[in-house]
Amino acid sequence: MRDLQPTHFNWRVDGRAAVISLRRPERKNSLTFDSYAELRDTFRALAVDDDVRAVVFASSGGNFSSGGDVHEIIGPLVSRDVKELLAFTRLTGELVKAMRACPQPIIAAVDGACVGAGAMIALFSDVRLATPAAKTAFLFARVGLAGCDMGACAMLPRVIGHGRAAELLLTGRTMSAEEGERWGFFNRIVSAEALEPEAVSLAESLANGPTFAHMMTKTMLNQEWSMTLDQAIEAEAQAQALCMQTGDFKRAYDAFVAGKKPQFSGD
Repeated sequence: MRDLQPTHFNWRVDGRAAVISLRRPERKNSLTFDSYAELRDTFRALAVDDDVRAVVFASSGGNFSSGGDVHEIIGPLVSRDVKELLAFTRLTGELVKAMRACPQPIIAAVDGACVGAGAMIALFSDVRLATPAAKTAFLFARVGLAGCDMGACAMLPRVIGHGRAAELLLTGRTMSAEEGERWGFFNRIVSAEALEPEAVSLAESLANGPTFAHMMTKTMLNQEWSMTLDQAIEAEAQAQALCMQTGDFKRAYDAFVAGKKPQFSGD
């Protein structure tokens, strides 16, 4: 997918790390029907791409994403029937499901506005970095909608806790970067100048690591939600046994014996 030429977002591959950013800075990177679909299809394609081993979802023009475009999405939805509305809400859910299902770790690099569906893209990333200017809001209630959008009621409480998630989803208020870091939404806060370089550096570090094992970690983090503790322990035993069959496991042992740093290949 190195030569991917998307219509609705920027795309480049640094080493084995892909960098995505929305291409509408003049509209605070709002989403359209077409950009939802193109992002969904891209993350689905990443699931079978061995070349790209980590993904950065970056900001552009000082903002991450302002969510669904008021004029190009919200306006048209007002006149649609329930069948058409359900087709749209399922489309938005398909995007975050594709992000969750793709084996590559996804790092969100959040600057400025990160609201609505933009906040959901950040939420469904595996790691989140932010600048002090990041402003995150799950503002569905402020436009007359429920907070249960794109999996928010399932995912957000797992990240920041039930009470905090309930407050944000019921009020639609803005969460500051400092608050987001304190609550565990953001892994850390960095300067605007360091945001994308640090996210890319982390992505490249993961991409150069034991990527089969990283895939297994992401898979288990997702699948163990619905398991009992005993089931999770057994699932992890099986997953780790598979990882012990990889070339990277042997490379790590050989490097340790030789007093060197292991060079992983992802197999």
